[in-house]
Amino acid sequence: MRFPKIVILILNWNGKKDTLECLASLQAANQSPPFATLVIDNGSTDDSVTVLRNAFPEVPILETEENLGFAGGNNAGIRWALEKSFDWILLLNNDTIVAPDFIEQLLAATKKKPKGKIFGAKIYRYEEKTRLDHLGGFWNASIAEFESHASGKIDDGFFEEMTQVEYVCGCALMMHRSVPEKIGLLDEDFFLLWEETDFCARARRVGFSIWTAPQAKLWHKVSASFVGGKPHMQYFWWRNRLHYIARNCTHLEKRVLYRKILVPEMLKCFKLALLKSTQLGVLTLVGKSDAKRRAKAKRYRAGCLGILHFFLGRFGNCPSFLLNKQ
Repeated sequence: MRFPKIVILILNWNGKKDTLECLASLQAANQSPPFATLVIDNGSTDDSVTVLRNAFPEVPILETEENLGFAGGNNAGIRWALEKSFDWILLLNNDTIVAPDFIEQLLAATKKKPKGKIFGAKIYRYEEKTRLDHLGGFWNASIAEFESHASGKIDDGFFEEMTQVEYVCGCALMMHRSVPEKIGLLDEDFFLLWEETDFCARARRVGFSIWTAPQAKLWHKVSASFVGGKPHMQYFWWRNRLHYIARNCTHLEKRVLYRKILVPEMLKCFKLALLKSTQLGVLTLVGKSDAKRRAKAKRYRAGCLGILHFFLGRFGNCPSFLLNKQ
């Protein structure tokens, strides 16, 4: 019997500790059906490559030599996988721990839904074990965001059925090779955040269906990629949210979204950035500023900068000051 050829792509950027733990969980997983693993090192500046090679010499490492973001780094791995003729390509965050039957359950899901070409695992929060982080989602035009019906809920047995959804989280997204062959790769303008929603939207437009695979379980440490904390995330969330809408909504939909939701939210963001920055300036002058107020002001400024950069057409990585939590 021929097993589908599956490769797991693990993107590493200065995250050797998490990557080592992820690889160890895969090593402990059921190896039938067999799978291959590729680490893509996204221009790490620590000794990640040396450490990973010493710990797992059997796992190949593809070095990009620069930080290409989630989209660019995974694209390098997807190209490699297509060249090696793998049938299924699994994007797996390095800050995850998989269940022993994780791969077996993912492939079982593809047999249950043979027309499905993108599948998403059941993702739990690492610190809480039974609290769900993600299990597929849908676009909510009333708030101009995607929502996951399971996010934040305790898994009490009501999330066991496979569900057709509009997108699955890039933390654990398995695609058939036919998807990138037909629609292309992840859009590298996103760099980090919202790229999987765009990828899934493009896939659905050409007829591919997307399903949850709730029997395939893993635990996610959540937001380990956002080394700059909430300001880092806020920049990408705002810029890439607008970029997603620009790419995937009709002209009429965009007019409604901007008038009813986006313009009011953007004005509020700029207003709060000005207010919090002014308050911080006054408190600094009298010696009463603190880290919490500084972080809040920086978060609103980061959101405003993300909005500005979208309209200026500035994509790719964020400004370097947002990588620092201080």
